[in-house]
Amino acid sequence: MTEPEASLRDILSVSDLNLRVKTVLQQSIPPTWVRGEVSNLRRQSSGHLYFSLKDATSQISAVAFRGNAMRLGLDLRDGMQVIVFGEISVYEPRGTYQLIVRAAIEDGVGRLQLEFERLKKQLSAEGLFDADRKKPLPSLPLTIGFITSPTGAAIQDFLRILRRRGWSGRIVVLPVKVQGVEAGAEIVEALNLCSRLWQTAKGQLQRAGSDAPVPGAKRFFDLLVVGRGGGSIEDLWAFNEEAVARTVAACPIPIISAVGHEIDFTLSDFAADVRAETPSAAAELISSGYLEMTTRLDAAGESMEEEVDQRLRSLRDQVIISRKSLALHSPANALERGFLQVDDLRNRLAGTIRDHLQRVRERVQVDRSRLAEVSPAPRVRLLQHRFEGLGGRLDRGFAVNRQARARQVENLGKRLTSLGPDSVLHRGFAMVTGEDGKLISRARELSTGNQVVTRFADAEVPMRVEEPLRATAERADVR
Repeated sequence: MTEPEASLRDILSVSDLNLRVKTVLQQSIPPTWVRGEVSNLRRQSSGHLYFSLKDATSQISAVAFRGNAMRLGLDLRDGMQVIVFGEISVYEPRGTYQLIVRAAIEDGVGRLQLEFERLKKQLSAEGLFDADRKKPLPSLPLTIGFITSPTGAAIQDFLRILRRRGWSGRIVVLPVKVQGVEAGAEIVEALNLCSRLWQTAKGQLQRAGSDAPVPGAKRFFDLLVVGRGGGSIEDLWAFNEEAVARTVAACPIPIISAVGHEIDFTLSDFAADVRAETPSAAAELISSGYLEMTTRLDAAGESMEEEVDQRLRSLRDQVIISRKSLALHSPANALERGFLQVDDLRNRLAGTIRDHLQRVRERVQVDRSRLAEVSPAPRVRLLQHRFEGLGGRLDRGFAVNRQARARQVENLGKRLTSLGPDSVLHRGFAMVTGEDGKLISRARELSTGNQVVTRFADAEVPMRVEEPLRATAERADVR
């Protein structure tokens, strides 16, 4: 076998070479964070994002596929400085390599976020955030130190909540800057000052041999609150500084961290004994023990008042019983009993007289009833009622007879009316009278030239006979 033949067996296709390059790159370079500037950004209709990531001297192609692009939470644009997380891959058909982007954050915020995660991991590994290092909060703090800006909204919200809930105690504001380069150092200095005051007060009490149980009697502050209002990660960064977190964890006084809003977390939150979502939430947490104590005191006061009232009622009842016992044996009471006996005898005598009079009245009433039974008056009244009944019957009979006669007369009148000449005329007939006013009922009673009057239902018409009269079967003209 010649050398050229041996070399031919080792020849790779372009696809094989690209595949080997892809395998080498993916095995040798694990997923990593890369900082750069976005350029040549293209948004495909499929939802994929294609762009270049460059710095002053180099660039690399990058792609965020649709699922990752939707989860970025960042509106990429040309010129934006970003830090992306992803892995190297080779697009074999073209032989080019690119960065497959899984996550991205804007640079600046990104650096702070990475630093936050690094410090959190480091301090957590040291046990700085362990739960067994946390100190319990006093149930009823009397003196509270608030390390914050005296002009910020946080202290105003904090005090407003305490006033609204009726909290009674002392608030000492330790003024510090809460953002900027010097903020972290001022917060550390304020925490150290509180620690020194606490240690000094504790040493003095120990030298005096005092072991007073009241928390405020042993230390200058019973509780510290470290906080401010919300803001960006840059605004809150002073509370993420390592020195601040270590000083918070080392402070001998219980500390509540109340930084930002509910979604904001700082290293001071993890290092403190208790985290409150906001300064207002810290005020509610502090005053809850006070409210519980006042509720218990109110309940105890009401119970004591009820017990006192019950005891007073019992003593009052005993006094009343004793007074009644004394009254029973007093001369005045004996005199009153005599008066009562006299009144009773008087009432009994009056009752006896009333009973006797009542019996006399009853006997008189019985005699009156017997006389009424033999009296003729009832019989006379009975006969009178009978006569009155007969009169009524006669009157009703006469009335019925009059009505029957009236109806007969009315019927006869109607019949006469229906048979009268007016009724006949209204049925279409006419009545002829002569010059003397006598009724003419036959045509033969008339002669030529006679004057007659023909009466109709509505009028009388004068007429004269012009022609001789014929028999009934012939027509006769009368004008």
